[in-house]
Amino acid sequence: MSHFLSFHGAAGTVTGSRFLMETGTTRFLVDAGLFQGLKKLREMNWAKLRFDPASLDFILLTHAHIDHAGFLPRLTQQGFRGPVRTTHASLDLARLLLMDAAKIQEEDAAFANRKGFSKHHPALPLYTSDDAERAISLIEPLDYGAWVEPAPGVGASFRNAGHILGAAMIELRLRSGGRSFTVVFSGDVGRYGVPLHSDPDPLPECDALVVESTYGDREHDPTPMGEQIKSAVMSAIDRGGTVLVPSFAVGRAQLVTLLLRQLIQGGQIPEIPIHVDSPMAVDATRIYAQHLRDSSLDSPGEKDGFGRLVPKNIQFHRSVHDSKRLNQLPGPRIIISASGMLTSGRVLHHLKRLLPDERNLILLVGFQAAGTRGRAMIDGARTVRVHGEDVPVRARFIPVGGLSAHADRGELVRWVRSQPKPPRKIFVTHGEPSASRAFARLLATDLGVEVVEPELFDRFDLEA
Repeated sequence: MSHFLSFHGAAGTVTGSRFLMETGTTRFLVDAGLFQGLKKLREMNWAKLRFDPASLDFILLTHAHIDHAGFLPRLTQQGFRGPVRTTHASLDLARLLLMDAAKIQEEDAAFANRKGFSKHHPALPLYTSDDAERAISLIEPLDYGAWVEPAPGVGASFRNAGHILGAAMIELRLRSGGRSFTVVFSGDVGRYGVPLHSDPDPLPECDALVVESTYGDREHDPTPMGEQIKSAVMSAIDRGGTVLVPSFAVGRAQLVTLLLRQLIQGGQIPEIPIHVDSPMAVDATRIYAQHLRDSSLDSPGEKDGFGRLVPKNIQFHRSVHDSKRLNQLPGPRIIISASGMLTSGRVLHHLKRLLPDERNLILLVGFQAAGTRGRAMIDGARTVRVHGEDVPVRARFIPVGGLSAHADRGELVRWVRSQPKPPRKIFVTHGEPSASRAFARLLATDLGVEVVEPELFDRFDLEA
């Protein structure tokens, strides 16, 4: 019996991870992510699917980030009834991320309707909070290393991938007619030897590998993470400016607060006010603290895990009222707010206020996909569009790639080679075309195996 794999996202682009597996008797998805970035990509979230969500037997999620799990409520809205399997920590984070994604979409649609800048009348959310709650109710957690058989002939196991709390690579064992075929989906591979998260587990032996390539054409800055942000932050402090850190609420926000804590403790930056203006980041930090002894995180080394994640002078902001109060507070101070790619949420209100003032600093601590405001700034845009207005780019901004939770080119190769016997076939996904192309060529040369760069909606017989 043949096993077919088709790519309904994360092919030729970084976001929208959706991989459809068909075994003849079973159909299931690995990941259910939202497309992000360019408008033509975001519009694909609204497009008619090329498979019927109601026909899926189950879904496996590598981790809770929105570009891997954020489409799940849309699938339940269109007939999917589960189950969904992922790790315990990913379930905890998915509750936050999916509810937050629904809330942001509802709020953005309402805001667009009030201000009248949407082309759609009325503007509608992709899915609602009710849809998100239904999706969350379908998730069943699994321990790292445990095996589950969600359908006859299909075995699945989750192994620590580093990256963020709960992130996993998924090992699939497909059995039919006395034969077995193993496929591994990398999800997002984490880095080696970095604060907060442990190293990724070795690659399990497999026949086929689906691997990400977000940083497949470049290396991260080897400068220690704290050093990368120290000088930029100090310059803004000396100017009396405010540092805005657009940050993914899960993983990146916790890493930034940990680094700031270490810099303050080391006397390298003064104890200025630090604000986390994101209800989801506040809750995610608590979840991180609860899971500090999981295999996806380093040992805390102290009884009070929460204390090691944040500076003593930090303030958390949940309500809209508290967020608006930050507009009246002068610098120097640091505001950490979601989203990391400046696509939506409270951070846009801060960006709109702070970007025109040259004393301020926008610290871009994560990957900025094509079509996002952060990428536009990096590419030299003099204005960025926020809430229907062109906002001048006068504040200083610095991209800090070394804080990424994604493995770089060398780390990805190290991970793929952590299995002495290379896979027979490798599919390179989850990258912009230049990154995927460069990484595919590198793997083909280095390993001497068949390497494929799938395009969107390509379908492959894995045993052909």
